[in-house]
Amino acid sequence: MILLVDADSLIFASCYRKRETPDDSPYYEKLSDATDKFDEQLMRVVNDLEEHYEIDKVLIFSGSLGNFRKLITQKYKANRNNTQKPPLLNQVHEYVKDKHSSIFGFGIETDDMVARYWSNLSKEFGRDEVMIVSIDKDYKQFPCLMYNYHYKHKVVYDITESDAMYNFYEQMIIGDTADNVNYFKGKGKKYAEKYLADCDSHYKYTKKMYQLFKEVYKGKAKQRYIECYNLLKLRTD
Repeated sequence: MILLVDADSLIFASCYRKRETPDDSPYYEKLSDATDKFDEQLMRVVNDLEEHYEIDKVLIFSGSLGNFRKLITQKYKANRNNTQKPPLLNQVHEYVKDKHSSIFGFGIETDDMVARYWSNLSKEFGRDEVMIVSIDKDYKQFPCLMYNYHYKHKVVYDITESDAMYNFYEQMIIGDTADNVNYFKGKGKKYAEKYLADCDSHYKYTKKMYQLFKEVYKGKAKQRYIECYNLLKLRTD
């Protein structure tokens, strides 16, 4: 099994420490404390999976720079502009790149790099020999094996082709609050489940989704559809 670890969330979490009192800073001050926490978290994830799979290789992905989606619309992730970042975040990213030889890209997100490797390695070694390791639901748009390592989940998803299709088009409807993508405010999972109930192919999903965009956006339906699709679709090329 080849593990593709999206480490951005692990890096972010590694910058935080347990506070003894409410007045304590939530962040580590010493870089070694944060990097030790990262290594411990990563090893725990790999060890958990080794109990059930024979791990042949672990590839780490983190710290991609630039983002073509912000050229599509300035609203993309604009909700994060004023969010305070942990003081050691950039240094931990550099540590992971240096020690773990993490893979990153330019002009795309870490998710896209993971998706690209997943696509290529799955074709080369077989879909069941590659597993994405992440807490990010965006990867559910692929018919992949995916391990959500969050302590409340710790579950391997075996996502089918039909599941992957539904997951992506459902997300086009319900949006992604973390990335500030929401083209149909007020429409959630129950609406999406009912609206997409008759879809069982890319053609039907596309036709149904475009119909919804026309109802809401009228003459700008095509533009908004393309925007939404490109903001949410992870790149595999």
